[in-house]
Amino acid sequence: MPVQTTTSGSLPRTQALLDANRARTFEDDGFTLRLTPEVDALTAQAVADVVERQRAAGITLVGDGEFGKAMTGAVDYGAWWGYSFQRVGGLSLTEVNAFNEPPVESAPGDVRLTSFLNRRDRQRFPAVYAEAVETGAGATAFPSTTGPLVYRGQGAVASDIRNLTAALRPGEQGFLTAIAPGSAARVRNEYYASDEEHIFAWADALREEYRAIVEAGLIVQLDDPSLAENFDQITPEPSIADYQAFTQIRIDAINHAIAGLPKEQVRLHLCWGSWHGPHTTDVALTDILPVVLRANVGSISFEAGNVRHEHEFTAWADASDAGALPSDLVLVPGVVSHATNVVEHPDLVAQRIRRFTDVVGPDRVIASTDCGLGGRIHPDIAWAKLDSLGEGARRA
Repeated sequence: MPVQTTTSGSLPRTQALLDANRARTFEDDGFTLRLTPEVDALTAQAVADVVERQRAAGITLVGDGEFGKAMTGAVDYGAWWGYSFQRVGGLSLTEVNAFNEPPVESAPGDVRLTSFLNRRDRQRFPAVYAEAVETGAGATAFPSTTGPLVYRGQGAVASDIRNLTAALRPGEQGFLTAIAPGSAARVRNEYYASDEEHIFAWADALREEYRAIVEAGLIVQLDDPSLAENFDQITPEPSIADYQAFTQIRIDAINHAIAGLPKEQVRLHLCWGSWHGPHTTDVALTDILPVVLRANVGSISFEAGNVRHEHEFTAWADASDAGALPSDLVLVPGVVSHATNVVEHPDLVAQRIRRFTDVVGPDRVIASTDCGLGGRIHPDIAWAKLDSLGEGARRA
């Protein structure tokens, strides 16, 4: 039986859906998008179509393409995060936000995130980021936390669930993505007494979304690029011990938020950020894997086709040899990449898959994409990559 296949979530939106989202207006707060019957109908049909197209490409564990998370342009690296602003109360637009706030310096034992524009890779390659790294425009502005966080996305997550389950065949499994607390908490905090309190407030708010997805019989994928990506946003570069302690708080928040949920229905997505930059200041997988493996999840999705990190596949074998890999953990390696327009050959995909089936066996591997493809590469290339993923899994 071929190895199962899936995606990391985001898939290319149709032009009609992009246009419809672009035409939406904002509520009085300036960032909450108003729902319209047109968008609802277009989204439902688009989800049905994208599920069928995933099947045709050989994807066996399908998602909704994140179509319920508004994207207004063909290039958009932030819809996976920005959607949470629509679903959590306690946020408002402020003059200073996570993107224009002043830089922050860390010190040993006192690790803090600096501004997004002060990331170390960006400072190392300013001309590249100024001219060649396109990040697109989000559907909404970035707010800050200015009051107690409370979940208000009941209707939106119900719509996501309804659209995906309607598209699934009897007995077919599907998944929906949801932002993890640590990644969500990277908005500016102007209310909670500490960063840790802010993160756990997000965990309490988002728990309702996770539970709704799981109770609908679906798998919830917790998107948490912050686990690896934060390393680049700390200046000067922290010690690995300090960064591991910093990251452990985010893993603790995940475990708090998913307490009581069946772990076989919880998948964690780890990545180093999906923008097309040099990524020379990324943290090594070996330095964070011991902390990541403390998450009480049934599967972990991670980049294994990204050329900056592909060589780190050996970390999983090392963890297994050391007895650190849970015996029931399912590995979801990315074997086609969002970071290049080159379409991977199916034989290369098969080789990449075998690196992991050799460690845990084919029953505990689901081949995937490195990260979301929607908004990162041209739609035609994205679907060619999924075709190669499906064929590579058949050859593995």
